[in-house]
Amino acid sequence: MPTTIRLNIMMFLQFFIWGVFFVTMGTYLSQLFQGEAGINSIIGSSYATQTWAALFAPLIVGYLGDRVMNKERLNGILHLIGGAVLWWVSTITDSSMLFWALLTFFICYMPTLALVNTITFQNVANIERDFPKIRLWGTIGWIVSGIVISESVFGLFSINILPGIEDGASKNVQFKIAAIVSVIYGVYSFTLPASPPEGKGKPVSIVKVLGFDALNLLKNPSYLVFAVCSFLICIPLAFYYARTGEFVREMAFGERTAGVMALGQVSEILFMALVPFFLSKLGVKKMLLVGMLAWAARYFLFGLFPSSSAMLVLGIVLHGICYDFFFVTGQLYTDRVAPPETRTSAQALVGLLTYGAGMLVGNYVFGFWGDRIGLDPSTTEGWLADGRQFWLLPAWIALGVAVLFFVTFWDKSSAAHSADAPASDQSSS
Repeated sequence: MPTTIRLNIMMFLQFFIWGVFFVTMGTYLSQLFQGEAGINSIIGSSYATQTWAALFAPLIVGYLGDRVMNKERLNGILHLIGGAVLWWVSTITDSSMLFWALLTFFICYMPTLALVNTITFQNVANIERDFPKIRLWGTIGWIVSGIVISESVFGLFSINILPGIEDGASKNVQFKIAAIVSVIYGVYSFTLPASPPEGKGKPVSIVKVLGFDALNLLKNPSYLVFAVCSFLICIPLAFYYARTGEFVREMAFGERTAGVMALGQVSEILFMALVPFFLSKLGVKKMLLVGMLAWAARYFLFGLFPSSSAMLVLGIVLHGICYDFFFVTGQLYTDRVAPPETRTSAQALVGLLTYGAGMLVGNYVFGFWGDRIGLDPSTTEGWLADGRQFWLLPAWIALGVAVLFFVTFWDKSSAAHSADAPASDQSSS
């Protein structure tokens, strides 16, 4: 089988596992713990397990992936363990135990986000040209997962994918599906193209053992600004990933919600294909800035037009710009700047700052904020009463971060401007 197809399948399975439960987990939790005090904080803490785990990702891939073992084998081991843990998650009804089980799963899963990127980078001829096309299949996997769990094609019509199961988004079946696919993917990972550790045999210090050698990138003033703003923008990002599913379910789409949410990934596919074009025309700064402004626009739509189905769909469809212009551009910029022997650590560092530290803070902020304003997320009345306050907070935060980035990021090097920049170019002004 051609390498490109094998990598496409890898990306599809990687994001199917995450997408099949992550969008709808808030709905499941709001039903499971309905009526309990501090329900917003329970939901926030559960989603925070993903971000806590992202903080540990560099410790796993920074050393093991860069220096000890082939990345495809490490990916397989982590997904086999993760699949078993997800099945356990599906059986838990206690909020404290659920927290620890989800944390265990995400400690296995989050490092693999960096692994699949570097497996791809190591096995394609042209990263700038080929990576977006391969990463596109991760988006397709997320779309398919939404269709499966909602049994609806973008909310337009129903399909009977899960016989005997109605409203899978509110049931534990979402975790069981993810568990089965994770095990299959774990086995498949051992057949991926060989991706040996690029730093093997090089001098080892405690900094390298812990995977923190990528922190040297922060000596570059422009990359430091990028890193800080990446952290800050992911505080409002957490609001979207954890709460949009519940919100649009109650306001407009009911059981069809996961299918409607998949429209965001359809948009992502379109803009993913356009990333190389826009990156060559706009450069890194403008690409990242447009992505940040799109986050602000989305939250303003949710907060100001909560009862408008059209505005909700528009906010969801903005996901293509929100994700591709910020995350994919940031990953490519990082790969350009990082030396070859620390690329895995560098990608893990980006994950630590975004999916890790930024969203960790964001998950606790939305939990606190939801309980502070008295939001009842399990009812339409609750969202009608307090949804405006809830969504305007992340809107203003995102707008503020965009302004900060616009004023402070001034990388004049080829890494920020040329589509053909060498990955190790670290010059800046």
